[in-house]
Amino acid sequence: MAIQILNQLLNPVLTPLLHLVNDPHNPAFALMIGVFIIATIVAFIITMANKLLVDQDRLQFLQKEMKVFQQEMMQAQKSGDPKVMADAKKKQSEFMDIQKEMMFNSFKPMIVTFVPIIIVFYWMAQNPAVTHFYVLLPALAYYVLLVPIFHMFYHPSAFVPHNVMAIEWLGWYILCSFAMSLIWRKFLGLKGAM
Repeated sequence: MAIQILNQLLNPVLTPLLHLVNDPHNPAFALMIGVFIIATIVAFIITMANKLLVDQDRLQFLQKEMKVFQQEMMQAQKSGDPKVMADAKKKQSEFMDIQKEMMFNSFKPMIVTFVPIIIVFYWMAQNPAVTHFYVLLPALAYYVLLVPIFHMFYHPSAFVPHNVMAIEWLGWYILCSFAMSLIWRKFLGLKGAM
């Protein structure tokens, strides 16, 4: 029942995105563009959540503090001086507090965006048009993106011809989402690391 309601809500919104480009001679191209658009929208939402929910200046400050502490620990270990090591160990609780704060800051946007993204993923995974398309890659891209290693763990579906250099919808979504996240982060001026 809930699945039917979910599909009734998402079909009118997401299905037109899959068919923005109407090419009867190449329907896979239309789906490729549709998945790209959905990945771009999801990447934008995640990036905006990061921008609005995470204090970017505080995050940058904490990252610098972590680097300083890590350098101090390395120098203390290299020195071998027990007194210097004891001082570094005393600072370790401060280091743990910094780590906790950074982790909490990174979880805030994830908590807000997790459920909507899972719903979109579920819709895509249930849509036969999405699940039955694949993208042919040039040989260089196929190997640079480490697709053969990915295929060791996630075997291509039966509809993908053997011996073709291709990724299915999930691989295409991840590739598009990662690229667009980088672009959105740069465009929106996010300072923290991904």
